[in-house]
Amino acid sequence: MRMVDIIRKKRAGEEMTAEEIRFVIEGVVSGAIPDYQTAAWAMAVCFNGMTDSETADLTLAMAHSGDVVDLSAIRGVKVDKHSTGGVGDKTTLILAPMVAACGVPVAKMSGRGLGHTGGTIDKLESIPGFRTELAREEFFSQVNEIGASVIGQSGNIAPADKKLYALRDVTGTVESIPLIASSVMSKKIAAGADAILLDVKFGSGAFMKTAEDAIILAKAMVAIGTEVGRTTVAAITDMDQPLGRLIGNALEVREAIEILRGEGPADLRELCLKLGSHMLVLGGRAANEEEARGKLEAAIASGAALDKLAQMIASQGGDPAIARQPELLPQADERIPVLSASDGFVHGIDAEEIGLAAMRIGAGRAAKEDRIDYAVGVELVAKRGDRVRKGDTLAILHARRDDEAARSSAEQIVAAYELGGEAPAANPLIYAIVSKEGVQS
Repeated sequence: MRMVDIIRKKRAGEEMTAEEIRFVIEGVVSGAIPDYQTAAWAMAVCFNGMTDSETADLTLAMAHSGDVVDLSAIRGVKVDKHSTGGVGDKTTLILAPMVAACGVPVAKMSGRGLGHTGGTIDKLESIPGFRTELAREEFFSQVNEIGASVIGQSGNIAPADKKLYALRDVTGTVESIPLIASSVMSKKIAAGADAILLDVKFGSGAFMKTAEDAIILAKAMVAIGTEVGRTTVAAITDMDQPLGRLIGNALEVREAIEILRGEGPADLRELCLKLGSHMLVLGGRAANEEEARGKLEAAIASGAALDKLAQMIASQGGDPAIARQPELLPQADERIPVLSASDGFVHGIDAEEIGLAAMRIGAGRAAKEDRIDYAVGVELVAKRGDRVRKGDTLAILHARRDDEAARSSAEQIVAAYELGGEAPAANPLIYAIVSKEGVQS
């Protein structure tokens, strides 16, 4: 088998065999196939696409290119949740304890953030003492004992994806739907879950800018999950403004705690109840979404969800008192109000710009080696639909004293707000649900 023949075949729009796909992935990992040939193949895929069968074969080949986690030692149906990323997205911090409190085990491996704000692991590490690196046996034991654990992703999960993505990033082939779908799903399958819930975001703060594009991606990922025997459901959700009101690592932990004690912003609460309901149905703990929602609301009202977070923090080395005293989390030195330059209704908030403004003051990484400041971030006071007057506070910067970047971040936040003369129509938080049965609005 020769790589040049496979490139020609894909360039002609023909379907690759499973053997040919395995040959490509094995060659990428071993280095036997040079980057220029891999890039040519990726461009052919970008132009001609892949069938569902090809995409599933590619996903499995990438999943099996490194460690594949066997979660059979954990009792119950393991449901993994994955978000395609967004600003202020702290749903894992809420869903893991909330869903575990209702009897669905959550054994989740998450990543760090590059650009915008930190990833789930960075947020958890803002809790002093919290350990995100556990031995596999300790990870399994914790999930069996308390129902939930979130740890850092193993360095050898889907190594083919890491190599292929790095090359796609510099060759203009990131946008290929089959390559995006197989990238996400290879890691989920290697992580060993029985069922997968996907939160596919669209809008200014997401990779997919329109709901229609997000649905295309969701269909591809659901098809992969179905093809390889994993029940997979995708929610298409809005990221045309940041989720919740707090952006930044310790700030987002604080907001997660607010939701778990029955408080916090309505959009974040509603999204977590919707996503959590699907997780309970997938995990066999509820017959339908209505029953599942009732169980989740009861877990919050009784304090069971917050208790579960405290147990999780304690099991992973942190101070469980933080679950009831979030003021123990790192805090910034200064609160800098960001004022509106005009009157109007908030029509939109460019989520990406808000994320970049938070990154400027240390809440995220511009480069892999950058250190995150857990305390800093942005607090949104006004959100879409709110009326503001000139001089009103749009947001508050949580920054370090004398941070010169704070001024430019404040200007960036003002520019991210779109104001209009009339109140805007409400946008749906969840646009559609995609399953093997099709798309449900």
